[in-house]
Amino acid sequence: MMPSKQVADIPPALVAEWQLPSAATLGSSVRLKGIEREVRRRLPWTTRKCVVAIAGGIVLRMSEAERAAFAAASVTIAKALVGIEALSILPSEAEDILSMSSRERHKWLRDGRLKSAGTRTVKLRGRAKAVTFHVFDPRHIEDILNEDRPAVWREDDARAAAENRRRAAGKAALARAAKQRDNKASETGGNKLDGVRAPLEGWDAFAAEGLLR
Repeated sequence: MMPSKQVADIPPALVAEWQLPSAATLGSSVRLKGIEREVRRRLPWTTRKCVVAIAGGIVLRMSEAERAAFAAASVTIAKALVGIEALSILPSEAEDILSMSSRERHKWLRDGRLKSAGTRTVKLRGRAKAVTFHVFDPRHIEDILNEDRPAVWREDDARAAAENRRRAAGKAALARAAKQRDNKASETGGNKLDGVRAPLEGWDAFAAEGLLR
């Protein structure tokens, strides 16, 4: 990940870097960006632009003239990164870590395979209403990743979908057969009038010949 233009333009007179454990990012650039946002959130507005996430760490760069602010920011960042691997995982981060789609996330969350660690409500810029979404425990997501459960879940879902299609096709076939029987019965009953069989043509001549005796 390349540093932002604002950070790159600052003379690197004062530089501090903090390495992140692999358990914090779980190999996800989206998760790394989320950690960057969490760190920036704790800093003053004037200092936030000086922090950037790079592969494997967080970097603070400020000019020599900002030495006091640099020292204060360094303390804040160090505190923010204590236990950062326990920071709740956001939906977009979980999708990137597990290489799953939003549809899969919703499905697996709904049927309990993906466990929610609670919800978070935020007011997004440009939206009138706040948005509430589920967050996830990093260790739960890490276990799913290590055991490659998404691959197993996809196979289970494919089998279930095939079974549902088979059942739906069977029901459709039964419905068609029932409709055909109803249509045939309707055609056969066309000789009946109010439940009384209509007289056969030539019946009188047949009876006169005495063939029914």
